[in-house]
Amino acid sequence: MTQNVVREIVSNNAVLYLPDGQTIELPVITGTENEKAIDIGKLRSQTGHITMDPGYGNTGSCQSTITFLDGEKGILRYRGIPIEQLAGNARFTEVAYLIIYGKLPNQQELDAFRDSLNQHALLHEDMKHFFSSFSGQAHPMAILSAMVASLSGYYSDESAVDTNGGLDVNAARLMSKIRTLAAFSYKKSIGQPFVYPRDSLSYCANFLRMMFAVPSRDYEPDPVVVEALNLLLILHADHEQNCSTATVRTVASSHASLYASISAGILALWGPLHGGANQKVIEMLEHIRADGGNIRKFIDLAKDKSSGFRIMGFGHRVYKNFDPRATVIKNACDKVLNKLGIEDPVLDLAKQMEEIALSDDYFVERKLYPNVDFYSGIIYRAIGIPVDMFTVMFALGRLPGWIGQWKELMDDPTHRITRPRQVYQGQTVVDYVAIENRD
Repeated sequence: MTQNVVREIVSNNAVLYLPDGQTIELPVITGTENEKAIDIGKLRSQTGHITMDPGYGNTGSCQSTITFLDGEKGILRYRGIPIEQLAGNARFTEVAYLIIYGKLPNQQELDAFRDSLNQHALLHEDMKHFFSSFSGQAHPMAILSAMVASLSGYYSDESAVDTNGGLDVNAARLMSKIRTLAAFSYKKSIGQPFVYPRDSLSYCANFLRMMFAVPSRDYEPDPVVVEALNLLLILHADHEQNCSTATVRTVASSHASLYASISAGILALWGPLHGGANQKVIEMLEHIRADGGNIRKFIDLAKDKSSGFRIMGFGHRVYKNFDPRATVIKNACDKVLNKLGIEDPVLDLAKQMEEIALSDDYFVERKLYPNVDFYSGIIYRAIGIPVDMFTVMFALGRLPGWIGQWKELMDDPTHRITRPRQVYQGQTVVDYVAIENRD
């Protein structure tokens, strides 16, 4: 039974009273936004005890200067700048530079960064043969993670653990090539020829062209679609120590290369409990349409705990009030749907669900508002991104955050290889039994 907790704070130290009568003072760390943490770094060495925190929901794994979020107040900031300001004014390449290098670029720095992205957009021609080795049923995330890992076979692993000159070129390589890899993965899945990047286009327009152009006709990305994609990538650029970001840091703590660390992050993001939420939104709406399209029926089912039905894309594990990203993206969603004029029964159901849920006392009282996954899924469907590419789009947006977090860990002289402890609950000592004597 749990007993004896921290009883007092003495001289900015937490005094911990243990069941065996030991007492230990542990430092209290206060962040710039007044978040507080008890530093238990010496707990085991001085007392023989460890803490137990499945899922690490109460454990701080690092001190970071990249992203601040407050789930109770609905706050999200990159390097101190509110997400609302970045979403309303910045380009994704600016935000990527901000997250990776710690400041907004001036015009000269931004031009140099964009030139570097253009320089590294092409893949080594040999890599094109890799795509033919995947089955036609291969998930784009499986292809993407494998292709990112394979980049280490073409570029020095040594340079990819260097956060000085090496980081600049490797960050640009990844930021640029991930678009090409993602688009080529899609083209492979539908049997169309690859479309090469074009230097004259912006980051987002270039990706859309590689996705949707065909050699037989010209393709001009719709400015409204380009703007929506720019916004979506910004909103997903970083989100503190989530599962995939923590994975990148864990792998990086072994001094694995940037490519290996990012590949691991992509695989963590692939999990349906993490990056697949916007895909689940569309799948839910498809299910409702197949059932007859009665939104009210499913709203009522969501209120009945015994039904087992849950409305996807509403509420958030971290944001207990509203998701600030959803507030920004809702307007973009309306703009895209109005501009494209798409007639899609699934998107019509989404708008009905949003309208009913936002006015229903059950959802309002529980603050179950549409989150960023609800609106991003709608936008991706509207602009023609297939459902199995949704998580790939998430990875494109999250890449700057992963790179910035990798860099921050590598630059930290106090970092140690990640090695969680456990509490063993298995058998005590048992003797080996020869096979002829076993039951």
